[in-house]
Formats: sequence, structure tokens, C-alpha cells
Amino acid sequence: MTDIFVNLPTSDLDRAKAFYTALGASLKPEFTDDNAACVVWDEHIYFMVLTREFFSTFTDKQVADPATTALVSTAFSRTSREEVDRVVEAGLAAGGSEPREVQDYGFMYSRDLDDPDGNSLSFLYMDPVAAEQGPEAYLAEQGQQA
Repeated sequence: MTDIFVNLPTSDLDRAKAFYTALGASLKPEFTDDNAACVVWDEHIYFMVLTREFFSTFTDKQVADPATTALVSTAFSRTSREEVDRVVEAGLAAGGSEPREVQDYGFMYSRDLDDPDGNSLSFLYMDPVAAEQGPEAYLAEQGQQA
């Protein structure tokens, strides 16, 4: 099994911890201190939210400002449209912002959420038929054409 660690810079570590725990993640205290917080999404997916200063010690490149520069958008699937809405609404209440309108393609429903630093997240629900067989199969089942 592979564990995934996504490193994100933050200008306010306490604010970032509050934001991600409001989305339903937890913190791993053994890897959380004044420089970093280990945000646990599930048993194999973690965010290491690092102060910008500490983040810069892991690279010789300039650290981009996520408020103005998009480098990556991390997407999480959810079990329903309602779950997508619930997690995004929790993120908005915790200081996040929604940079785009809802994307509803029938077979896939997604919403984007920027954390308070501007790091991009997406939450999506995909119909099980479309997820397994592709959007064309879902549309055919609905009597539609691609």
C-alpha cells in the first residue's frame, strides 16, 4: 500500500489546522508542532501543512503564493452530492472560499474549495456507473448521448 503525503505551505498554521479539522480531517500529534501539522484524511492520505518558512527548507525553488498561483488541485471523491455540499459548506464556514461555480455534468458533481491560504481542493461525486464504465455508459443509461 502507498501512503500519500501532500505538503502545503501556510502563512497561519493555527488557522490551517482549524480549517482542515472543520472539514472532518484529524491531526496526528506525533507529527504536529510549531512548524507543521500532519492532517489525516484517512489511513493512507495525509497533508503536511507547513509554515512557509519551514516549507522553504524542503526546496531550493521559490515557494509560490497559493493565493495567486495554482500549482495543484487535490480532488477528493465523496459518496453523494449531499456529502460534497456538506464538506464545502463546512470549509466555507471555516474561512475557505469557493473560487468557481458548481460543476454539474449529470454523471459528475463537483465543487472547488480554496483553503484560507488559497491552496485548491476539489470535492466530487461521480455516479457509480460513470466511475466504473465511463460517462458514455451513464449517459446511455439515462437515454442521452455524449
